Amino acid sequence: MKVGVIGNGGREHALCSSLKNSDKIKQIYCFPGNAGTSSIAKNVDIDLNNFEKLKDFIIQNGIEFIIVGPEKPLVDGIVDYLQKFEINVFGPNKMASQLEGSKIFTKKLCEKYKIPTAKFGIFSSTQDALSFLQNCNFPIVIKADGLAAGKGVYISENYNEASRAVDEIFNGKFGYAENLLIEEFLIGEEMSFFIISDGQSYKMFGTAQDHKRVFEGDQGKNTGGMGAYSPSRLESSTLNQKIINKIIEPTLKGLKNLNCEYKGFLYAGLMIVNGEPFLIEYNVRMGDPECQTLLPKLKTDFSVIINKCIEQKLHELNIEWYEDKSICIVLCSKGYPDEYQNNFIIDLEKLNIKKNQFIFHAGTKKVDNSILSNGGRVLNVVTRSDNFKSARERSLKLLKEINWDNGFYRSDIGYKVIK
Repeated sequence: MKVGVIGNGGREHALCSSLKNSDKIKQIYCFPGNAGTSSIAKNVDIDLNNFEKLKDFIIQNGIEFIIVGPEKPLVDGIVDYLQKFEINVFGPNKMASQLEGSKIFTKKLCEKYKIPTAKFGIFSSTQDALSFLQNCNFPIVIKADGLAAGKGVYISENYNEASRAVDEIFNGKFGYAENLLIEEFLIGEEMSFFIISDGQSYKMFGTAQDHKRVFEGDQGKNTGGMGAYSPSRLESSTLNQKIINKIIEPTLKGLKNLNCEYKGFLYAGLMIVNGEPFLIEYNVRMGDPECQTLLPKLKTDFSVIINKCIEQKLHELNIEWYEDKSICIVLCSKGYPDEYQNNFIIDLEKLNIKKNQFIFHAGTKKVDNSILSNGGRVLNVVTRSDNFKSARERSLKLLKEINWDNGFYRSDIGYKVIK
């Protein structure tokens, strides 16, 4: 079977790696991929905004299914486009992708179907937002409505910080902004909850917790993710059932009532407050770096899962997992998430990678057999183990071996689950 993965990050390397484990797959294509995917897939440098070129390549090369990794092509409607040409594609259509593409769409869905979420207001001008903020209790959360690569969320401690956030959003920091969202700050613990759906039925696909802040102890600026661990320490059968009953099923029902079936991964970012789940946001794809912690724990053939979803026969499958814990630590370029430089060599030749350890490339490229840095988040070092402590220690040991002068990482990933 020939298959394709769209994207170039650590998530996409992990997806390719899981597909590679299947004896049913003879060729993987990655669009455009990175230095890591180049060793297990054929990287194809096509502009992801050029749906027609992608479609032509898929048809000409007899690719049997495509998995879409990042959110932007999904929100832009790549699934609808490819399906017009009878191409099997795993991911939600343009309508369903509004769950991530517009925070306001999701909030209105929550309102209609009584899905627990933070109280919120929608504002279409700086003036309206600022006059509302003058009477607010702080801290408060301010969000850009559209896609912002995980960075369009501000937690403002006072009016000055909040007014700066409003100015930045309306001045186009994350693209043209017609509206922004102001919502109450919920005090609790975050949790990432994943399902996989074929449009008719769905199955749970694990839990995780990521660390968004750049510095240890969850300090500093928001990033795309400095590391993650799985499972979440909050996971329990009682909480899982509450999340499914109060959040996941009402969402899928709401979409069905809009004549929209959800096919793909759905990632609910939650805040757990006194044992009760509240929806913070949806992502319509696998998280990054959560995907890198989850997929190494998967026992069932990943290609079979995707095929069952495409055929709408997911209910026939029992998805099996290893019971292990998993930790991912992200190696970043110095300066990230602000300004950083690319094109530094990373030597991974002599690494002693043990069983149940994985290195997923994110911001890398291959030039003349050398691996060069090519992004803010460069590598993901993942270890699966029977406990979080040894998983982290072994990942840190590997990072010390890599010993990359131009990078940095957080050594406290998972501190809430490691005593």
